[in-house]
Amino acid sequence: MAPERGGGGPKSLQALVEQLERLPGIGPRSATRLAHHLVRVPEADALMLADAIRAARARIRPCSQCRAPSESDPCATCADTARDRSLLLIVETPRDLYAVDATGAYSGLYFVLGARLSPLEGIDRSALDLGALERRAAQDDVAEVCIGTNPDLEGDGTALALLEALERVNAARREHGGAPVRVTRLARGLPTGGQIEYQSASAIADAFEGRRSAES
Repeated sequence: MAPERGGGGPKSLQALVEQLERLPGIGPRSATRLAHHLVRVPEADALMLADAIRAARARIRPCSQCRAPSESDPCATCADTARDRSLLLIVETPRDLYAVDATGAYSGLYFVLGARLSPLEGIDRSALDLGALERRAAQDDVAEVCIGTNPDLEGDGTALALLEALERVNAARREHGGAPVRVTRLARGLPTGGQIEYQSASAIADAFEGRRSAES
């Protein structure tokens, strides 16, 4: 059989490279290295990765309360009776949730947006599912909602959309004679332009402790 021509190697290898390139943060060179690694290691080792992906896709679903990935519903955090159910922290991604929770400085519950506004990437408010947030924040046990979006341009734009949604929640609460939720935002102890998931535990803890009113 004549060897396959073309500088990219076998078609199946190129298909693997193309799929790996679609992963966040993986460029052509990294994808090529990973693809060659996967076809070089013992088959059982490579298939363990495929099995792990298959199992995660089959078992993990968003928690119906906080929308974090979980194998149970509600997730372990939402089901934890020791958590402060009056306090709700909104974060952009599950990675942000894990970074905050690892500090031990926060004992409330979460709501994971799963996205943030980015007009340049075509991500608008429909990606945020603000209706789900409003329903969560409208629950009687919620007294404070803290906005924990990242301190950059997209995070600030997302925070404005969240403020509007929470104002609708408070308007409905007032209409029914209830007390409005207190709306706060993480302090600017987090560096502008930085990402929560990459900050130290102490920086996140300081930001949470120094949170301020989001309406000031």
